[in-house]
Amino acid sequence: RRPPRSTPSNSSAASDVYKRQGISYRHLLVWSGGRDDVDLTPPHDITGEPIKEHRKKLFAIPELKSLFEKAKEILETHPVNEDRKSAGKSPANSIWLWGQGKAPNMPKYRELFGLEGAVISAVDLLKGIGVYAGLKPLNVPGATGYLDTNYKGKVKAAIDAFKSGSDFVYLHVEAPDEASHEGDLEKKIRAIEDFDKKIVGPILDGLNNFEEARVLLATDHFTPISKKTHESSPVPFVICDLPFSGLGSKGICFCERIARSAGLKFDAAHKLIPVFLEK
Repeated sequence: RRPPRSTPSNSSAASDVYKRQGISYRHLLVWSGGRDDVDLTPPHDITGEPIKEHRKKLFAIPELKSLFEKAKEILETHPVNEDRKSAGKSPANSIWLWGQGKAPNMPKYRELFGLEGAVISAVDLLKGIGVYAGLKPLNVPGATGYLDTNYKGKVKAAIDAFKSGSDFVYLHVEAPDEASHEGDLEKKIRAIEDFDKKIVGPILDGLNNFEEARVLLATDHFTPISKKTHESSPVPFVICDLPFSGLGSKGICFCERIARSAGLKFDAAHKLIPVFLEK
């Protein structure tokens, strides 16, 4: 939520609803002075299920119901949909609102750890969290949040940020999660292999040119192919100091089984970063 913009005194609540365009299917709807008790279902939690009961929660709020209905009218005759129908493709016939919340109040990285840094992601949610944490969002052309994302550009942006004086860079890749939501095993394998080859390898190579550096590799959650949605099981992570000659040269590998055998576990995710940053 943001403070209401200047509007006539007789303006309706609906006039204070506006949007910010994002990437792919993720966009931001801002409801100035709106409600923060809205509980809407993430679409990836109900893939392949009926939406009627979940849509009722949206329709129970007059302003959102009106927005939903107007969007449907626009989409029915939208040129993009007309082209899709002519090509025998399914048209986009509805918007779906989810991921609701309001601006958080959180400490900055410089306050907690004395660090200045940057965030690199095609997902605006991650960029937003980074901004609130005091990190500078770096926009990479061609970053799509999918398998076709600009991996090389993301790596370059991260290394350049360090060269420019950043102490900390958060680099995020969404492709494995997207493949999981689709329930596509082949895409999931490709996404993991691409992450290893096009992100992990080049990042280690790039940081090896610095006098010292430390890398944390972690996932934010599991998204099993079988479920097509998130689950809350503890996720694996690995920390390594650089310069480093590489895992393979020492016969070491990294996987869920190896991570579990290490015996290091945190009962809350935010406790990991202080350990990562320890001298």
